[in-house]
Amino acid sequence: MKIENKENIKDLFVGLDEKVCDSDGNCIDGINFDNAATTPPIKSSIEYIKQLSNTYASIGRGTGQKAEITTNLYKESKNFLLDFFNVKDKDKYVVIYVSNTTEGINKLAKTLTKTPDEIVLTSRMEHHSNDLPWRKRGNVDYIEVDQQGRLKLEELEEKLKKSNGKIKYVSLTGASNVTGYINHIHFIAKLVHKYGAKLIVDGAQLVPHTRVNISGDTDDDQIDFLVFSSHKIYSPFGIGVIIGLKEDFMDADPDYLGGGTVELVMDREVKFLTPPEKNEAGTPNFLGVMSLVNSLRVINTIGYDYIEKHERLLLEHTIEGLKKIPKIMNYGDTENISDRLGIATFNIEDMYHHDVADILAKKKGISVRHGWFCSHPYCRRLMNVSEDEAKEFLDNPDKKMLGMIRVSFALYNSIEEVDTFLNVLEDISLRKIK
Repeated sequence: MKIENKENIKDLFVGLDEKVCDSDGNCIDGINFDNAATTPPIKSSIEYIKQLSNTYASIGRGTGQKAEITTNLYKESKNFLLDFFNVKDKDKYVVIYVSNTTEGINKLAKTLTKTPDEIVLTSRMEHHSNDLPWRKRGNVDYIEVDQQGRLKLEELEEKLKKSNGKIKYVSLTGASNVTGYINHIHFIAKLVHKYGAKLIVDGAQLVPHTRVNISGDTDDDQIDFLVFSSHKIYSPFGIGVIIGLKEDFMDADPDYLGGGTVELVMDREVKFLTPPEKNEAGTPNFLGVMSLVNSLRVINTIGYDYIEKHERLLLEHTIEGLKKIPKIMNYGDTENISDRLGIATFNIEDMYHHDVADILAKKKGISVRHGWFCSHPYCRRLMNVSEDEAKEFLDNPDKKMLGMIRVSFALYNSIEEVDTFLNVLEDISLRKIK
């Protein structure tokens, strides 16, 4: 069954009818345009974990009936995810649960790099979570972005070619959390594989908005590793997922040690289990996992076709509206937007980004994001400022940290909400609201 009535869709989520208080103490309807950070949970996912709490027990270590129920559901969840992301050769891949995308990429950074001369290639478009972990592990190189903020894919092949096989992994975002640009991950995968490397996709922004097919269409364009977070796809608890090639985990020691990772511990020797067990130390977040599974089932019911079409309408309406408002400075390509998710970033001339966001929230209950969105190198390039300019605020108390304002949409947002936002923003720009 397809759900295509936006009012019905809103009813699926927790908290969307919750009133917020404005600066005058009035209770008003809130508008959430900060979905790229965290999405509201689906009601049935909350109900599902309440139901499963009645039979909750330890996973893989108990022989009681409840433990058997919990263990079987946990194992089935991994098969569900392999199917959801169209993994055809299931024996080649493992599903490893973590707490979020950040932990997942840190785990990969600690596990995959095996020799000091290996190079990991990433880009200047990345969220810090797909940049800083690689810096910590040693040799890391970057693909630049162009003036509009898109990846310079010609640099990707140049660097792969010049590395003479030293680039073992390329780790790129599937979609930017700043501009919403969608990277052509299967084209990139084919190019990466041509030079003997493997592709890691940060799917935190991609998975909630478009269908991801890990296997691709051919043997050359499959995704080797996909990482994403549940809290960005309408699931309330701290779960992240790595779906990746089993062979790369086989010979590497786990980054965390402890219960559930070992087959046998002797006085001076440890025999680890095989992946994914050896890579999931401690008691898993079973209820978080099951909440994610339920939310993905609801997404399947709604359908990615509807999600993409609806969010595209919101983006087009927003971009066109922003262009008409005086003093608005847009970032990223606002003409050719076919490769953009429902994310728009902007500033108002002569106004500080925090002040704009504060007025939107306190006067009209509109939640947006402001700052540099954990993507400082990328935002600095989009704003065309130098590193010296970016760090002035660290030493000069009269300076403030640079930033932008971001609106990011979800499947439950509406054109009416966008119109409300645009009208308020115009009043702010014209200084009718302060």
